[in-house]
Amino acid sequence: MEPHTGEPHTAKPDTALAAARTAMRLADANPGRAQPAARLAVRRARREGDPVAAAVAELALGHSLSQCGEVPAAIRHLRAAARHGDEAGSTTLAGEARMKLAYALVQRGQPRAALHAIDAALSSLTGPGKAIARAQRAVILYEVGRLEEALAEFRIAIPALRRTQQRRDLQRALVNRGLTLSGLAYYQAAIADLKEADTIARELNRPLAIGIIAENLGFVESLRGDVPAALRYLDDAERTIVEHGGQLAPVLLDRSQLLLSVGLVAETREVAERAIAAFQASRRQLKVPEMRLTLARASYLDGKTAEAATQARLAAKEFAAQHRDGWAALARLTAVQAGLANGEQITDAHVQSIVDVLVAGGRKAAALEARLVAARLAERRGRADVSRGHLEPASAERRRGPAARRARGWYAEALLRQADGRTREAATAVRAGLRILDEHSTALGATDLRVYSAVHRAELTDLGLRIAMRDGRARQVFEWSERGRASRLVHRAVLPPPDPELAELLGELRATALEIDKARLAGQPVARLEQRQVALERRIRDRNRLLPGGSGQQGAGPVSPSVLGAALGDRALLEFVQFDGKLHALTLVDGVLRRHELAAVAEVTDLLDRIPFALHKLARRDGRSATIEAAAALLDATAVRLDRLLLAGLAEIGDRPLVVVPTGGLHSLPWSILPSCAHRPVVVSPSATLWHAAATATGSAAQGVAVAAGPGLSGARAEAQAVAAIHDGAQAMLDDTATVGAVLAALTTVDVMHLAAHGRLATNNPLFSDLRLHDGPLVVYDLERLPRVPSTVVLAACDSGRSVVRTGDELLGLAATFIARGTMRLIASVVPIPDAETAPLMVALHQRLAKGHSPAAALAEAQREVRDESPAGRAAAAGFVCIGA
Repeated sequence: MEPHTGEPHTAKPDTALAAARTAMRLADANPGRAQPAARLAVRRARREGDPVAAAVAELALGHSLSQCGEVPAAIRHLRAAARHGDEAGSTTLAGEARMKLAYALVQRGQPRAALHAIDAALSSLTGPGKAIARAQRAVILYEVGRLEEALAEFRIAIPALRRTQQRRDLQRALVNRGLTLSGLAYYQAAIADLKEADTIARELNRPLAIGIIAENLGFVESLRGDVPAALRYLDDAERTIVEHGGQLAPVLLDRSQLLLSVGLVAETREVAERAIAAFQASRRQLKVPEMRLTLARASYLDGKTAEAATQARLAAKEFAAQHRDGWAALARLTAVQAGLANGEQITDAHVQSIVDVLVAGGRKAAALEARLVAARLAERRGRADVSRGHLEPASAERRRGPAARRARGWYAEALLRQADGRTREAATAVRAGLRILDEHSTALGATDLRVYSAVHRAELTDLGLRIAMRDGRARQVFEWSERGRASRLVHRAVLPPPDPELAELLGELRATALEIDKARLAGQPVARLEQRQVALERRIRDRNRLLPGGSGQQGAGPVSPSVLGAALGDRALLEFVQFDGKLHALTLVDGVLRRHELAAVAEVTDLLDRIPFALHKLARRDGRSATIEAAAALLDATAVRLDRLLLAGLAEIGDRPLVVVPTGGLHSLPWSILPSCAHRPVVVSPSATLWHAAATATGSAAQGVAVAAGPGLSGARAEAQAVAAIHDGAQAMLDDTATVGAVLAALTTVDVMHLAAHGRLATNNPLFSDLRLHDGPLVVYDLERLPRVPSTVVLAACDSGRSVVRTGDELLGLAATFIARGTMRLIASVVPIPDAETAPLMVALHQRLAKGHSPAAALAEAQREVRDESPAGRAAAAGFVCIGA
């Protein structure tokens, strides 16, 4: 929000009044630079005893202090300006000072005092000044959440400002009305106001105002759901505002809320904490509870419900002290959601009071969420009529508004239909909500935005799965299992357009990584270089998020069991599903689909956690024999127990080759360690639909095999040469020929690629997972920009097959990216492996690939061949899986 001010009048040169008005103009254009001039003007006005000059100078100083966040000092000087205006008998100056005082007071979190000040200004002003004051009153009403009242004030003020040709104040009023309209979900009208304001600001050469308008356009676009557009505006705003000495905290506020809207909760918390610190440092207390609420919502989405409840209740208390009832209701809603997750008892009356405030305040999205909470509570307590009374108006939102709100409306409609016993129609409503979210997701060009935004699908897919489980038919359970997993990979994104700036940043990142490696080898400090690396990664991430999405390649929905069964042939499908803390299995064998309840998820997870530890101990060349024997015993015992839990009750799969669709921690299980899977061809796929698409795809027109070895691995060079020798015409890229550019070029031209290199899964930032080559790391962002990739890829690299698993079994990492770009078969390790021990396995694997064996069969045979050569060799071989088809 921008405060209003009237135009200063002309004055004779070289007087206190002229100096004060010069300071006033500077305060508006560059608040940071204006303060010294304004302080000099205040002292000169006092010396000359000129109350008019003193009023203008104090006004300039108070305005600049307010714009720079020094709100308490601003309030003191603006009160002084009002006193001097009264002393000079100038209702205009006194009224203008009280307008700015009102804005400063609302920033300090004193809305009642602010309304008192603005009403005092209105009572003394006439003409243009009164129109400006009325627009300022609308700003204050907006800030305290009284949006309809604010809009009514703007309807009077803006036509009056147009008549008086107060261009600067008209520009400010348009900005502020745009924000008010966006709060009421009138997004097109809001953008029209902001763009008109931008035109006026450019005509008046007001760069700081242009930055503020860009920030507000970003805010509106985020509400509307256009995330790339919002990020572009916020980046422009940040650059402009910093350059011209304005306050960055509001940009941080908008950015945190945008990040939250796409489920990036860790980044949301980081930015929100920076914003709180910035607002507190400038003593602008009004916005502090807003950021606490953002922190609370991020914690709630991240499953940290106790933290969410604490932050939300503190925010509600602070909002109440500021008399911001609508905002307080928002905070109380988050506290209720967190409290329910923590098992707290919440009264119907408490939730109803929240609904009433949000509905009265026109907060449609929040009111919808509150109604869903109220409906859920009423349904649990057997009050079907009350539940329906909330769900009916909530379901009406499915026809209008942003994608997320329409999807939530369809969720409400599904609950209504379910309550009526219309389960088939309820499932149709869930599908409609998912279709809206998936269409919206394709507009997000960046992978991380698409993955994390899947959090909005979770309740819909959970409801669909719940309906299917109650129905009991395996076919319906299969459909909803498929709809709830790896939607990003099934709905493949379009290739991003060329971006020279992003390419340059990736080159800088590689060079920096090399400098870090050299410095470490030389025993030199690397802290400064690591800071540069972090900054470059942030710039690459932010730049990539600006890239537009597209229509994407939307799938027609999950593959049907009958179509899938025909493609499976003599294979068996084994798909795992988590539901209410239990692990279930779906099997499809000879066209017959069956469902089995297996074990508690927690029991399986506990066993999965033991495997990396056992393999690590087994892989140590310098380990004592007793340690190695204990590790082998632990691995064998764990494998037997997992085999019993996961496979023992599935007699129908027999000894058939398996297509496994994991969930959660099972994505990182090295399946060959299980007795039932030893020597059996096993293919792991993120979804059955994705497996079917890859299995039935036409073959690649590309031919040939490429091999590359990265630096720093004792066996990589010999391994690459041995693998290349197996394939006719294959050449190994070694030493300084194994560069990122050479490998990326090879990936676009061959049908089979083998990479022996250090691999790293960056769990905190998985799109910077990498393979180390001669000139630095090849990262996920490099792969995403390739026009094509080989149909078969072998990554003889530690951890390269493991992915970070997010909500909805969405995957991030090197392996997931190869699959997303079109690789049909990928062989890689899902656990840390001893790099020096992979060569025997890789040679055995490629010998079979060269003879035409399928990758899954070739891997199983190679693992059997090398398993007993040594404990370390066993550990290395065990970690590899075949992903894809």
